[in-house]
Amino acid sequence: MNAYPGRAAAPWFQRYRPVPVAAARLACFPHAGGSASFFRPWADELPADVELLAAQYPGREDRLREPPATDLGELADRYADVLRATDVPLVLFGHSLGAAVGYEVARRLAVAGAPPALLVVSGRQAPFDPSRAVHLMDDDALWADVARAGGTSRAVLESPELRALVLPVLRADYRLSETYRPPAGPPLTCPVLAVSGDADPDVDLAVLPGWGTVTTAGCDVRVFTGDHFYLQPHRRALVGEIVRRLRVRTDAWATP
Repeated sequence: MNAYPGRAAAPWFQRYRPVPVAAARLACFPHAGGSASFFRPWADELPADVELLAAQYPGREDRLREPPATDLGELADRYADVLRATDVPLVLFGHSLGAAVGYEVARRLAVAGAPPALLVVSGRQAPFDPSRAVHLMDDDALWADVARAGGTSRAVLESPELRALVLPVLRADYRLSETYRPPAGPPLTCPVLAVSGDADPDVDLAVLPGWGTVTTAGCDVRVFTGDHFYLQPHRRALVGEIVRRLRVRTDAWATP
């Protein structure tokens, strides 16, 4: 049996290249202000029988009319509900805010007896970071923080119309990320891969291995060149690393 998310995935995931009978699935959770389309190119980097599920948070793209999420735990509940039926190897990948979402989804899947094969956390040095409070800044300062992180084109940064459209969702996402505190619970039993750019202003590489405290299955660290959005120029290498690690953990498929 190959449990297939199908319509149950909507509206929570976009499936840019549906694979009805997949050998494995990769569920990706974007950064603050990000959307499912950030991961659209990843579908082309995956083996033909590995399906990409790109998370679509409320308040953007085809969910623009919905209010942004205000509780990270409740958000993780919804994603775990969709993914719980998956009976093929599942990898969770989250970048920045998405790393915290992915971690909470992994915890819920573990409790349900369906832990992921691998959790990949990117651009975040721990499940929560009490030192940041960008969501409390005024609009100009918040927008400057977006520019500082990299990954946003000059055309977007200099557009008053786009700024007015994006700022409310961005502030809500920053609040979601910066006020998140993981509740007590058992550690994960799946391995964790913590990934960062070597010039990410939001990640102290010295403490990145701290993700190892959330699991009993070990934590590896992989550092690429680049800033907070290192994963854009290194997309192929990063996806290849994820697929390679999944292959090491399972012989569920033999696609070269």
